[in-house]
Amino acid sequence: MQQTVRGNVPLHRTVTKRRGRISISMILMYIVLTAWSFTTIYPMFWVINNSFKVSRDVMNNSFAISWHPVMTNYTTAFDRINIGKSYMNSLIMSGSVVILVLLVGGLAAYVLSRFQFRGRRWIYSILYASLLIPAFATVVPVYDLLIRWGLVNTHLGLILPQTAGNLTFAILVLAGYMATIPKDLEEAAFIDGCNRWSLFTRIFFPVARPAFASTSIFVFLWSYNDLFSALIFVNKENVRPIVALLSEISSQYGTDFGLMAAAVSLTVVPVLIVYLFIQKYIEKGLTEGAVKG
Repeated sequence: MQQTVRGNVPLHRTVTKRRGRISISMILMYIVLTAWSFTTIYPMFWVINNSFKVSRDVMNNSFAISWHPVMTNYTTAFDRINIGKSYMNSLIMSGSVVILVLLVGGLAAYVLSRFQFRGRRWIYSILYASLLIPAFATVVPVYDLLIRWGLVNTHLGLILPQTAGNLTFAILVLAGYMATIPKDLEEAAFIDGCNRWSLFTRIFFPVARPAFASTSIFVFLWSYNDLFSALIFVNKENVRPIVALLSEISSQYGTDFGLMAAAVSLTVVPVLIVYLFIQKYIEKGLTEGAVKG
């Protein structure tokens, strides 16, 4: 029995040709992604590699692999510049910002996405318009409020401004995701006896977990790397986050590039840990955890 032909070309040749095209496209895609990954991985490797060299070796041959690593830079970072204290300050502040943004932003997004009320469109317009306001324009009034409340050079002095600055992004992202959740799921929860709080914690939060995870990653990175706010609102050593500490190493220790590389390496580690911990939630399905059985 002869194979079916498409035009004058046998079917098996068409299938083989398509498979060939798919394999070539996949190869090209992996080549491009691999080349792109090196632009990100190599700079990080370069910094970590130089952190195990003394400053003289970093200056003379910074691209050579450190075959005989030394831990001097790391011991100096913890003993002389107290990087551990700045580490804890950054984790406390950024972690608190993420929790407050997800809690307040999640509740606000739930109201905006599931309720119809007068002024709802105006609220959306104000939220979108607030994204156009640069952070520099709000520094003076925010700093004045923090002085009146006695929060300058405290953890709350950085947590509250960063929470307010990230709320708009979180609300818009979470509201857009929650708006896609079927109303049948909400009605079934009401029939089972859920109130509004239970509906949010047991239904909407598990269903919208990918959106919450993505939002938390961006909020943590923006808060953790916010050097501008850290230099203005918390400039004392006892509450100084790690990004502010990095800005002082070059002026305080001049040419110690090995110490700078070690400090940068220690700064990147928590970001990678948070991302690796949360990324599994992004890859899960839309309704994972919402319906059991």
